[in-house]
Amino acid sequence: MNTTLAQHQKSKKPVYLALITFTATLGGLLFGYDTAVISGAEKSIQTFLIDSQGLSTLVHGLTTSSALIGCIIGGALSGIFSSKLGRKRSLIVAAILFFLSALGSGNPEFLFFERGVPSMGLLYMFNFYRIIGGIGVGLASAIVPMYIGEISPAHIRGRLVSLNQFAIIFGMLVVYFVNYLIASGQTLDWINTIGWRRMFLSEAIPAGLFATLLLFVPESPRYLALKQNDRKAFEILTRINGEKKAKAVLDEIKGTLQLHSARLFTYGKIVIIIGILLSVFQQFVGINVVMYYAPRIFESMGEGKDASMLQTVVMGVVNVVFTVIAIATVDKWGRKPLLMVGSVGMAIGMFAIAALSWFEVIGTATLIFIIVYTASFMMSWGPICWVLISEIFPNKIRGKAVAVAVAAQWTANYFISSTYPAMMEFSGALTYSFYGMMSVLSLFFVWKMVPETKGKTLEEIEHIWKS
Repeated sequence: MNTTLAQHQKSKKPVYLALITFTATLGGLLFGYDTAVISGAEKSIQTFLIDSQGLSTLVHGLTTSSALIGCIIGGALSGIFSSKLGRKRSLIVAAILFFLSALGSGNPEFLFFERGVPSMGLLYMFNFYRIIGGIGVGLASAIVPMYIGEISPAHIRGRLVSLNQFAIIFGMLVVYFVNYLIASGQTLDWINTIGWRRMFLSEAIPAGLFATLLLFVPESPRYLALKQNDRKAFEILTRINGEKKAKAVLDEIKGTLQLHSARLFTYGKIVIIIGILLSVFQQFVGINVVMYYAPRIFESMGEGKDASMLQTVVMGVVNVVFTVIAIATVDKWGRKPLLMVGSVGMAIGMFAIAALSWFEVIGTATLIFIIVYTASFMMSWGPICWVLISEIFPNKIRGKAVAVAVAAQWTANYFISSTYPAMMEFSGALTYSFYGMMSVLSLFFVWKMVPETKGKTLEEIEHIWKS
């Protein structure tokens, strides 16, 4: 009888862990959804709120990217939220922010303004709602990988955290498809008055689902142990690992929590510097330039609008395929090999694009090397950066340290994205050469500074910094 019960409990472990991970990765899906939803609506926003008031292209750019300001705020605040409220309740806050942003962005006139009448006040209110959504993205981008990393067994932690990157990319693809369905067969006037609102409102559906499902997932056992709730932590660890393994894991967690204070630099500056540089390099290699400006890049190659959109879809498929490759290999090959191979591939892609730009060669070759670059990123720095950020920081400082790293990442994202047009106006070849050089520097950074964490528990990784 006891054997049968043990077998039944063992069979439930993967299902339980899968359901928790699926719920958490909805935060990643909303991360991708919220950051990409603007792509289908920005021209309508320009017509309705910018051009109608005779405002400049600078205002248009600031409005389009206003969510990034919220991302920086959310990333910076994530440490306070995750430490004070816990990982689960912080994700519920993020879900509520996603929901409110969806409703407010789609109907910014709510309560205070006449519907369909543009004004500066309405523009401010629209940006306010987008920043709220950005704060949700910043919170989710820090806490989702942290949460998954803290509940996952060591031997599959990299794979499960990498699923968050897949969810981000999938969220982008979903919203591209949703935007297309909303706009398909409609007049431009309808899209500029009604369609763009529905694009933003559509995010309320996954946001509501995320908030609801979060009510049924447990708190992170490491956070519970941090708050001296050993009984509940042991119960969750048992459901994930089995009773025998759970006791060993809990003892290891408690050992690390009793030995150290919670100051950010308790384990020295190197671990914090590595976390920040992982985040900065992930952005300085230029990935979001390629993602945000892909249609414009392809149009500059001499392609028509339809062809450029098709090529963007091809890139989206490549992103998904190579993210899956990373998920399948991260716990077999390790973090460092994937990052280093990715850095080499990105450098080849960017330096080739720079050379083609210098010699003004446009066409299929440019597309091929853009795909080489994005494929290299998606199998390495895309997901693996998040894996490492979720696992390299010791238990007692994880919330604070992840907040610092993620805030640095969103700041670097904003800097690279906002400087791209001016850099391209100066020299396309030098612009892409800069991203290629960052790829080379990222290779040496990983080789010299980043430890391999494959197969190690979070507490074993902590011993690296103790020594």
